[in-house]
Amino acid sequence: MSEYNEVFKRTEIKYLMDEDQFEKLFLFLSDMARVDQYGLSRINNIYYDTPDYRLIRTSLEKPVYKEKIRLRTYGETHNDTNSFIEIKKKYDGVVYKRRISGSYLDAYEYMSGRRGRLDDSQISKEIESFVKGYKNLIPAMTICYDRIAMAGIEDESFRVTFDTNIEWNNRCLDLRWVNRKGVLLPQSRGRQITKPGQYMMEIKVTNALPMELSKKMSELGIFPVSFSKYGKAYTQMIKENNEVVVKACQQIAAADRDIRKGAVAYV
Repeated sequence: MSEYNEVFKRTEIKYLMDEDQFEKLFLFLSDMARVDQYGLSRINNIYYDTPDYRLIRTSLEKPVYKEKIRLRTYGETHNDTNSFIEIKKKYDGVVYKRRISGSYLDAYEYMSGRRGRLDDSQISKEIESFVKGYKNLIPAMTICYDRIAMAGIEDESFRVTFDTNIEWNNRCLDLRWVNRKGVLLPQSRGRQITKPGQYMMEIKVTNALPMELSKKMSELGIFPVSFSKYGKAYTQMIKENNEVVVKACQQIAAADRDIRKGAVAYV
């Protein structure tokens, strides 16, 4: 894995909006921020967790401190695609993210426990400590979405991202989703977290939110929300699993009633 690494410390504020609100706010932002060099891009993530989902269950309890780890790529993913192993920690509302990059195959093999530490960088050591601390981390879920990212014109630390078509999947847990003919595998298709035409915006700042932006969002009826992609996906997954269990129990109960009726009729 390469020596490339990044460290972030910032406040992240999240908002949900419909298409009309997005279009109006995006136009307003054009005077203070520019779309980055990638334009619209597809973000792919594997979230790692314990078999009992300890990390996300703790996060949903909204503690002062929480953390997660993921493997991320951009666009179509192959063995040699550049990827990032990221540790994301949040303490008292401030987000700290540390990541290291390298090929997808190297990162995936490391997170699968099939190779040792990737290099001697400090961030790599922190990732190793994280993985060893939880002992039995496994791929828990993939979450993918389309993103438009913007950076401030005067203040480059000011970042805005718009995510849409947010999908989760707990069946196909490898980002190399295409077969030899380049066709998307059926099991890789995810379930939607957001509604059609809905956007999740994140504003990432190191200082206060620009006053003119706050005023504009208030005019458009755009207000902060508590929103975790992994948290929403986990909640949906639990609901679906519970519905399957309830349906199975209902079928068993119905079959039991039929058996009893048959026995009574026979007597």
